[in-house]
Amino acid sequence: MQTNRLADDPLDVLIIGAGFGGLGLGIRLDKAGISDFLILDKGHDVGGTWRDNHYPGAACDVPSHLYSFSFEPKADWRCRYAGQAEILEYMQHCVRKYQLGTRLRLGREVSRAAFDAASGLWQVSCSNGETFSARCLVSACGQLNRPIYPPIDGRDSFAGPAFHSACWQHEVDLRGKRVAVIGTGASAIQFVPPVAEQAAELLLFQRSAAYVISKDDAPYSSQTQRLFQRLPLLLKLSRSWHYLTHEIRALAFIRFPGLMKLLEKGFHAHLHKGVRNPEKRRQLIPDYPMGCKRMLISDDFYPAIDQDKVQLVTEPISRITAEGIETLSGQCHHADVIIYGTGFAASDFLAPMQIRGLHGIELNQAWQSGAEAYKGISVSGFPNLFLLYGPNTNLGHNSIIYMLESQFNYVIDCINRLQRHGLRYMDVKSARQDSYNQRLQTALGKTIWNRGCHSWYQTAEGKHTNNWPGYTFSYRHLTRHPTWTDYDFTG
Repeated sequence: MQTNRLADDPLDVLIIGAGFGGLGLGIRLDKAGISDFLILDKGHDVGGTWRDNHYPGAACDVPSHLYSFSFEPKADWRCRYAGQAEILEYMQHCVRKYQLGTRLRLGREVSRAAFDAASGLWQVSCSNGETFSARCLVSACGQLNRPIYPPIDGRDSFAGPAFHSACWQHEVDLRGKRVAVIGTGASAIQFVPPVAEQAAELLLFQRSAAYVISKDDAPYSSQTQRLFQRLPLLLKLSRSWHYLTHEIRALAFIRFPGLMKLLEKGFHAHLHKGVRNPEKRRQLIPDYPMGCKRMLISDDFYPAIDQDKVQLVTEPISRITAEGIETLSGQCHHADVIIYGTGFAASDFLAPMQIRGLHGIELNQAWQSGAEAYKGISVSGFPNLFLLYGPNTNLGHNSIIYMLESQFNYVIDCINRLQRHGLRYMDVKSARQDSYNQRLQTALGKTIWNRGCHSWYQTAEGKHTNNWPGYTFSYRHLTRHPTWTDYDFTG
């Protein structure tokens, strides 16, 4: 239960973000007896990326039984791969069941946070003028929360509706329209099929082809759902099976990149089955090794592209005009609507918040060569700041919720130690952070992500800031207990 406290008293923990990371940590804090916390979020509901990305076809690419908290299994997922609405429902269910409603402060966008060494408190300001103070600050903002628009000349000159997939305008009627889609990433392959169904014509502007493999999605029958409800062990076995089959894929990503050749055969078979048009098929074959960029799964993307009313444009865009999109050759492609499927600013962690640590150092300054953290959680010079889904904790093969649950244990251990010993703050040693990240970058250099392509896994300068170059179970082992000698403690 939440303890009684004065409004001006500093919180024990302040969490920024009410997605899977923030909600999961809140539930675990309560279970650990750390009840004096609040969760802030800029949105007006919980859900994070699953609240914001409500475009047609939005769904998870990790099996439902695996993409949920281990402590809150759900037996009645409708499909093998859950859709956006059902995932959001699940998160709202968790808020109700674990009584997090009184801990939520929605519509609060954090603009800046500064650490005061004398008091050992984080002073946090929101864009609406509201302020909070807390002994520990947790960023649960994730890596996919800031839509990015391409720097194309004339982007604001387009006369018709134009929007990003993460800011979908459902009131725009696409029926009978000539729709232009810029981008062929993870979001685009999901919304292109339903958009192609409605539009009279669809122009798909592709800068780089993606490897798309079969999703093999299917609904769970009511009989199967009842079995999972009556036999919890069966549900655990399903989760474990999905975990193991996905974890095996890490061998090809981090250890034996040559194994990708086997997966490539599946990709080509899937492409040939879905696309009959030989010219389109040629354009949809990537020019980089499989796995170097994010691999995508879909059963309906290729059949949608194969339709005669869908035109695949691979010539680079030169500018956007009031009438449509002009390519380098000078050809103008008329459009009634433009949809940007151009992803997120994934390597700009915590931006646009201004975070100041010891001696007034700003996090952007500390990260001017690319974001990094110790075990993806702690940053030297920023005491009592803990990151969830921070630098180098993203995955290319398994469920991020498994990684988050590993981090929950670690963060709770740190908070418990601060409270138990009456410590003002803890700060990871810069030498330990440096040596950890040197080893990390060396390991990343041996992975499939370092095979000659540039992706959102890297900064513009080529530093790998997003992915974890190992197995998820090795990360859990790494974070099972903090190594206290890696931190400086101030009493």
